[in-house]
Amino acid sequence: MILDLHHIQIAIPKDQEDTARAFYGGILGFLEVEKPPALRGRGGLWLKAPHVQLHLGVEDPFRAAQKAHPGFRVVSLQAAMSHLEASGIAYQFDIDLPDLRRIYIKDPFGNRIELLEVISS
Repeated sequence: MILDLHHIQIAIPKDQEDTARAFYGGILGFLEVEKPPALRGRGGLWLKAPHVQLHLGVEDPFRAAQKAHPGFRVVSLQAAMSHLEASGIAYQFDIDLPDLRRIYIKDPFGNRIELLEVISS
């Protein structure tokens, strides 16, 4: 029934698109793509990275996702941690699994995000 993952949506607070752009674009490296005209009035923004489409949708009242989260794969977790440190973004280690290393960060709104590196055996 399921073919693949088309996109992930994360909620952001109303009128916080510029803050979201700075974090998701400036820190995480997503590129903004134009939303369809019929959806622009809803606020939020759409972003992409290789093999990932991310939609940031306005939720009012807003409540950050504390447990639910996307897991974004990175080339090098060490390089990602160095970049986060240089950008002033805190991260938290979690238990590594047999085939991956991972950390958690929070976006400026408190949403949980996992960054992970797949380890080849």
